[in-house]
Amino acid sequence: MKEILKTNIDPDEWQALKAYTDARIALGKTGVSIPMAASLAFKLAHAHAKDAVYSALDQQPFMDLLQEINQPVVCLHSQAANRDTYLQRPDLGRKLANESVRQLQQLHAEPADLCIILADGLSASAINENAWAVLSLLIQTAKKMNFTVAPVSLVAQGRVAIADEIGSLLQAKLSIILIGERPGLSSFDSMGAYITYAPMPGFTDERRNCISNIRQKGLSAKLAADKIMYLVQHAFRLQITGIGLKDNDTPFPTPEQAIGI
Repeated sequence: MKEILKTNIDPDEWQALKAYTDARIALGKTGVSIPMAASLAFKLAHAHAKDAVYSALDQQPFMDLLQEINQPVVCLHSQAANRDTYLQRPDLGRKLANESVRQLQQLHAEPADLCIILADGLSASAINENAWAVLSLLIQTAKKMNFTVAPVSLVAQGRVAIADEIGSLLQAKLSIILIGERPGLSSFDSMGAYITYAPMPGFTDERRNCISNIRQKGLSAKLAADKIMYLVQHAFRLQITGIGLKDNDTPFPTPEQAIGI
């Protein structure tokens, strides 16, 4: 039986930098190739990212949890009928299906300060894993600040701009959408939050503020919720979001500090 020869992995001078980033650096090498462990880890990360893109939004747990806190909720769908259409036609993910439009119109909802939307985006896994922790804090803090909150919207096959149409139909002064971000090879479960003042269909991204990388290994739910509500307060004060609203204060005050409790 032939003896299996082990190839030594050459050390990498950037090894110390790995402690500061999830980026694929300092992988080492065996001859002209990367080590087997690094190669397999890359393939696993790619599989996680692909699975996240095709994951589905699990609406029922959110509906149950919102019911427990007496928060109205509505389930909606974009004009993208399925995942393949959603990926091939981004424009359809920005518009509500006709049935969902009628559904919101039939609510006859009273005008509200805030409407909060959860959308699968490009990673429903991110919403399933991270959204409730942020959503519950947003609702709790909004009520402490005496903001009125419209029925929460759970949107399948949705993109960021769908919040503009929902906010307009619900007569909300400001919309907050929590949405799954494009999966990367170092994070497949990253959630983003987009805030838009006076939402109307046709708005473009310069009208929004974005908070990114909300996940367990990124921005925590508590910090994300605090930052969102900090921006919400200043959006109402200035009556604007997007490029006209800057996050200049670091660290930002918590909502408890802002309302003096």
